This record gives sequence, structure tokens and C-alpha cells, in this order.
Amino acid sequence: MTKTLTFAALHFSVAFSVTYALTGSVLVGGAVALIEPAINTVVFYFHDKVWKQYEAKKQQTPQPLTA
Repeated sequence: MTKTLTFAALHFSVAFSVTYALTGSVLVGGAVALIEPAINTVVFYFHDKVWKQYEAKKQQTPQPLTA
């Protein structure tokens, strides 16, 4: 859990820093730093589901024999 929390803090810091550097706005930087990781988390959840389906289908497909 510590690794997850430190990564979340790092992600927040990077999102804020990049947005602040581009806009000069603390408000916009804070908003992006909160919204982007939340959306990224939801997208990752669905990506992981699709990836698991892909891997399951890949395991069910017969592999050609190599000589």
C-alpha cells in the first residue's frame, strides 16, 4: 500500500507541475492534478479487464508446433 500511495503522490506532483508550468495557474494545475489521475484510474481498470480477456483468448488459441 505504501508503494501505491507514494506513486499517487508522485503522479499528483507531476500532473500539477506540468500543468502549472504550461499555464502558470495554481487553480488549473490543481484541478488537472486531481482530475487526470482519477480518470486515468478508471481507464486503467477497463484496460486491465480488456487485457485479461485478450490473454485468456490467447491461451485458448492453439499454438502452432515448431520443429
